[in-house]
Amino acid sequence: MNSAAQAVDVSEEDRLRADLYNFLGLLLARPADQLLLDQTAALTGDESDLGAAINGLARVAKASTPAGVEREFTRLFIGLGRGELLPYASYYLTGFLNEKPLAKLRNDMAALQITRAENTFEPEDGMAAMMEMMGGMIVGRFGPSRDLEAQRGFFNNHIAPWATHFYSDLEGATSSVFYAGVGTVGRTFMEIEKEAFRMTAG
Repeated sequence: MNSAAQAVDVSEEDRLRADLYNFLGLLLARPADQLLLDQTAALTGDESDLGAAINGLARVAKASTPAGVEREFTRLFIGLGRGELLPYASYYLTGFLNEKPLAKLRNDMAALQITRAENTFEPEDGMAAMMEMMGGMIVGRFGPSRDLEAQRGFFNNHIAPWATHFYSDLEGATSSVFYAGVGTVGRTFMEIEKEAFRMTAG
């Protein structure tokens, strides 16, 4: 996604939320290289459900290699013709790619002044892009930092309807080893975000 970053004052909690969104986006956008695996292996979580999920992913990252993760990524998301999973909102919500959920997302992206990067050819409603957009909205990577109401609207409209389902599928996919850990972190984080947005709704 193209960005027009602005210096903004973001709370530590919101910066951590944005970091986790961006981290998930990075893990889902392309196979992890050695640097990203090392960074993932160094993560430590607390005793919460999310902390336990992060610790579990860190353990798997320590035992993973870039070549193994690339094979896993290919089987999951690319495959021969198609991978085990199709990580797009349109597919999860309608059974087909490039459907109404993508059109709705593009309208909202235009309103938020978020544009697809020129070298990106995947549909914008992929989970990796969704995570990147949420992270960017929180810290102001796409113009001004968006308030909680705007974050809630984007999350409820474009992420909540399918994210938990997708991350659960990623946890249980036949090809998932490293990405099973990614799925657990993603599912747990999405459940926390959904509840937090519900509790702060006006």
